[in-house]
Amino acid sequence: MSGSGTTADDDPPLQTAVWRLRSRACWTDAAALLEPRAATDPAAALQRTSLLTERCLYTGAGWTDAEDALRTAEALAQDDSERGAAACERGYLAYASTLLGARDRADEASVALSRAAALLSPAAPGRPLLDFRRGLIAQNIADSPQSARAAYRRAHAGATARGDELLLSFTWRHLASLALGEGELAEARHGFAESLRIREELGYLVGTAPALISLADAEPEPEAAARLRAEAGRLFRLLGGVPTWLAPRLEPPAPETVEAN
Repeated sequence: MSGSGTTADDDPPLQTAVWRLRSRACWTDAAALLEPRAATDPAAALQRTSLLTERCLYTGAGWTDAEDALRTAEALAQDDSERGAAACERGYLAYASTLLGARDRADEASVALSRAAALLSPAAPGRPLLDFRRGLIAQNIADSPQSARAAYRRAHAGATARGDELLLSFTWRHLASLALGEGELAEARHGFAESLRIREELGYLVGTAPALISLADAEPEPEAAARLRAEAGRLFRLLGGVPTWLAPRLEPPAPETVEAN
C-alpha cells in the first residue's frame, strides 16, 4: 500500500480513518477497521495485509498476524491483478523479515516479486510499488546499487504518472541514499528534502523521523544536522519509539528536556 491506500470504490470516511491511524503508527487499530470487509473483499484484505506488514517493518513484531492476513488476501485473489498484488505483498513481508533478521527469507522475497512481475502488466496500478520493492531487494539484499537505481527510477516515474505522493516520498529517499553513497551530496540533499516535504504535507508522521535523519546525514552544516536529529528524536519518542530500528541513530534527550516532559 502506498499513498492513502484508497481506490475509486473505497468509502472515504473509512479510508480517512485508516490513513490517520496508519500515519500515527496505529497499524493494528487501522487493520481492525478493515477486518469486517477483509473477510470477503480482496482489496480490503490486501490493504489490511499491507498495514500489518508495515507494522512488522517499523516495529519488528506482529509477523504471525501479517502472515495470516496475507494468506487471506491470497485466497481471495480472483484475477492476475489481485494475485500479482498479493505476491508483491508476500515478497515485501519476506523482505522485511530478512532485513530485520527475524528470519532469512531472501529467496522467498525474490521469487514472490518475480511472480508479481509476471502477473502484473506494465500499466497495472501496482507496478510502480512492485518496481520500488524490487529496488529494495537489489539495494539491501543483493547489494546491487545499479539495479536498485534502475528499479527506483521506474517506480519514481510510475508514481509521478499516477500521482502517488507517498510512494514518491520513498523513491526520492532511496534514490538520495544511493547518491549519498556515491558522494553526490547536493543530489542526496535534494532527494531527502523532497521526501521530507512530501511526508510532512501528507501528515505521514511515522515516516517523518526517518526522513529527518536521512536529511541530517547529507547536511554539511553541523548545527543544522543537529537540529534535524533533535526533531527526529522528538517525533520518535512521541510515537513510542517507532520505528524501532531508528533508535541507534538517535541521541538520548538532554536531562532538562526529560524533566520538562
